[in-house]
Amino acid sequence: MGSASAPQVKRRKVFYIPGYDPFPPRRYRELYRKEGAAQAAISGYRLKMLGGTAGDGFGWQVQSEVEGQITHSDIEVLIWSDIVQQSFHASITRTYLAMLRTAWIYVSTGALWRLMRLRKGPVIAALYPVVMLTGQFIFAVALGWGAGRVAQVSLAPLGPAAQLLLAAVIAALVFGSCLRFFQKIDGKIFAHYLMHDFAHSAARRGAYPPEIAARLQRFGAEIVQALTEDVDEVLVVGHSSGAHLAITVLSDIIRQGAVPDKGPALSFLSLGQVVPMLSFLPAATELRRDLRYLSVRDDIVWVDVTAPGDGCSFALCDPVSVSGQETPDKRWPLVFSAAFTQSLSPARWQALRWRFFRLHFQYLCAFDRPKDYDYFLITAGPQTLGARYAGRPASASRLTRTVSGYTSTT
Repeated sequence: MGSASAPQVKRRKVFYIPGYDPFPPRRYRELYRKEGAAQAAISGYRLKMLGGTAGDGFGWQVQSEVEGQITHSDIEVLIWSDIVQQSFHASITRTYLAMLRTAWIYVSTGALWRLMRLRKGPVIAALYPVVMLTGQFIFAVALGWGAGRVAQVSLAPLGPAAQLLLAAVIAALVFGSCLRFFQKIDGKIFAHYLMHDFAHSAARRGAYPPEIAARLQRFGAEIVQALTEDVDEVLVVGHSSGAHLAITVLSDIIRQGAVPDKGPALSFLSLGQVVPMLSFLPAATELRRDLRYLSVRDDIVWVDVTAPGDGCSFALCDPVSVSGQETPDKRWPLVFSAAFTQSLSPARWQALRWRFFRLHFQYLCAFDRPKDYDYFLITAGPQTLGARYAGRPASASRLTRTVSGYTSTT
């Protein structure tokens, strides 16, 4: 494969597709700046952040020097946080309705039970907002009932009708205030956040919503443009739910014949993927078709990195195989583990092991005992993704059996 034998990368274009994240993309620039400097100091190479990217996109430039080889990378965040933010304006009532609808979809289709046969962590993460929101509702009901009873006793001099009416009003006000309080502090609890995340994926039973489909077309156009530029590699990084968006974008690009024969190497790095949460649903025919298509292509390199220590991803689950899309010609993805327990020192692992959301972003951070996974060398170093992992075996413990009950691609 041309990608695997490519010469030194002098210029690279990187597109980063984040997961379901309402925060502005500048947080990724600051994370890259801080963690990149830390990793360079640990691993003994130079990494320098430069200015922003040209044009309307949000990004930054970085220059690395590894063993005397200088590489310039232009990193751009493909933004869909505005779509995510729209779902966060939902009322409390709509949030609870979305919870009931989402739970019904995963239970009634059998997807929940099949997902549990893969990894428990992501399923627990999916059940967490249901349990928390239900608990909040019960607590608010109990608090409102208690306030109503106290009010009823205090209003004893009034007539029974007025007494009951005022007590009901007070109970309703306390109930509503309690639920609004929980919504206000969700930045610490993440119940509403995770509920909107899973509800967004399941809203159309696995099919992409129109606004996402339109955004993916825009992403594709930007990547196609980069493939015509004077760079040695175009690298697409999909993190969390951004991974399955990248799978569809790249599949569409290749189907269109937009990958030039003598152009830059096209590479895809999926990190902390949650593909089965979508591909196991009945209407996810487009995603399953794209999984099958991308897995057999020889004009792309696809590496999938997860870690059992990340409880929010389907660690070491080959997304193609478990979704029932493996064929005899399958060559991608190369699945291996970032091995948090080995690539982080015992002290660092102990400090992070219960910080589940922080661990889900560890792929984008520095490791104090790095093995062969280094996000900053991948995105800014002198090798293509294919050259870096040429000959690297897949993790022997990866899951490759078909688990999804829905495998149709039409």
